[in-house]
Amino acid sequence: MPQFEYLRSRLDHLDQEHRRRRLLPRQIEGTRLITEDRSLHNFGGNDYLGLAAECVGASSSGSGASALVCGWTESHQQLADQLARFEATEAAVVFPSGFAACIGTIATLAEDGDLILSDELNHASLIDGCRLSRAQRIIYPHRDTDSVEQTLKSMRDRFNRVWILTDAVFSMDGHLAPLPQLADLAERYDSHLLVDEAHGTGVLGTAGRGACESLNVKDRVSVRIGTLSKAVGSQGGFVAGPSLVIDYLINRCRTLIYSTALAPASVQAATSNLQKIENEPDRRERLHRLAVHVRERLGLHSAEQEKSVPIIPVILGEDARALDAAQKLAELGFYVPAIRPPTVPKGSARLRISLSATHDPADVDTLCDHLLTCV
Repeated sequence: MPQFEYLRSRLDHLDQEHRRRRLLPRQIEGTRLITEDRSLHNFGGNDYLGLAAECVGASSSGSGASALVCGWTESHQQLADQLARFEATEAAVVFPSGFAACIGTIATLAEDGDLILSDELNHASLIDGCRLSRAQRIIYPHRDTDSVEQTLKSMRDRFNRVWILTDAVFSMDGHLAPLPQLADLAERYDSHLLVDEAHGTGVLGTAGRGACESLNVKDRVSVRIGTLSKAVGSQGGFVAGPSLVIDYLINRCRTLIYSTALAPASVQAATSNLQKIENEPDRRERLHRLAVHVRERLGLHSAEQEKSVPIIPVILGEDARALDAAQKLAELGFYVPAIRPPTVPKGSARLRISLSATHDPADVDTLCDHLLTCV
């Protein structure tokens, strides 16, 4: 995409200095490293005690090294390619965690001379990525697109690039970000909209591609971050976007370069579960029905597009009240966590209901009964 062409000269410079990195699929078998055309004694990994090598089968072992050393296998590459197809982007890269994907991507792409506009309720991983970047940061009120526009209108010309940063689904509120309006502003003011789909991937959208798909802005959000540890049911994180951006992250993103690569067991689980997300939409449909049902039972009002989000907060206000309610529910056989500051703003302690497609509807109704009578 043209707006990322400025990265090309930097990658070309790395080529000239013989410092450009590329991920090469390799396979570890004991103390040997297998490439396409040879088998090598492996003195590059970090399996210091040989415990990973003793595991039976690659599916239960660790990757043994960072992705750029020798921890990136053919299975990792297949998962990255599968994610790129799933997200309908040019490329993707896999991180050892969703937190690492968020914090590293923002810290890498947002530079000195840039501006980040970040929603005040963004996840901690996004917040920490902002703090690690050298960009100037402005926190805008939750989902307040008027505030974003006023800032862009008055300040856009002072910065090289502007990054509008938001969760797609806010994990403690079940809110959706106003992605269509933010996409409009990003286009109008020559800015980048960067979205974390941690709680949207697999859950929202016709094909489970997240809130960007559900809100019809997937083609307008060029860089998307996701996790493999929630709906995908594995572990790890990923970034999907233009190949130029992904290549730049491979060469510059510290949380990717200096972390041991995702374990093969997690890679294999993610690969299998992504296929299920694509081939078994009934799971997603059951989840949506449960979410709508719970909101109706509890008399909670949500925007039409948010009714099927499986994160349902019951706001109680005081911390003690939330803790007491969680304890009562536990005594009745239900675990619903009490969420308190600093995770949520002071005075908004809550119970956070998180639904699964495998929940028994009868159990869901019993929980609603308890919430209506004892909270």
